[in-house]
Amino acid sequence: MNILVLADQEYPPLWNPLHPYRHKDVDLILSCGDLSPDYLSFIATYSHAPVLYVHGNHDEQYNTRPPLGCICIDDRIYRYRGVRILGLGGSVRYKPGAHQYTQQEMNRRVRRLWFPLWKYGGFDILLTHAPAFGLHDGPDLPHQGFRAFPALMMRYTPAYMVHGHTHLNYGRQYPRQSQFAQTTIINAYEYHVITL
Repeated sequence: MNILVLADQEYPPLWNPLHPYRHKDVDLILSCGDLSPDYLSFIATYSHAPVLYVHGNHDEQYNTRPPLGCICIDDRIYRYRGVRILGLGGSVRYKPGAHQYTQQEMNRRVRRLWFPLWKYGGFDILLTHAPAFGLHDGPDLPHQGFRAFPALMMRYTPAYMVHGHTHLNYGRQYPRQSQFAQTTIINAYEYHVITL
């Protein structure tokens, strides 16, 4: 399965209606947040693949203008062709605003998922906006990762964690890909394709 992952920055060639073939070999599209709802709606229109998303910390506009044809999977497990995707959007709270959480609030969100995690026997992809604490995150509070994510990966050993929030153009300290135990971590900034 080819999965297109997106985050934070629109990739202009994906906007082009004259080249819809760019989506033809993609089976699933995952958005890690902070993208225009018009951009996601356009991609959903020109692709046969479903578009799943979680909220980024700059996605307040989704409350009144959600991306059309897309499915929000925040705080749930979505199953597609046997692949289980767990969605946990938002960033660490650093100012007043929607889709920001303290470490304790994220811990509570994860605890509330105990039944779906049991029912589905875990998950294959962790889809988030913020990175995991100590893995692709930054030293400043706005770009700090969540402490709950490494524990989730250790317990359920998903194949992938896909996140955004720490833009690759911030500097070399933010890698595109790394490994944590049995999980490959992907920074989805702009766009990337993974195979599962």
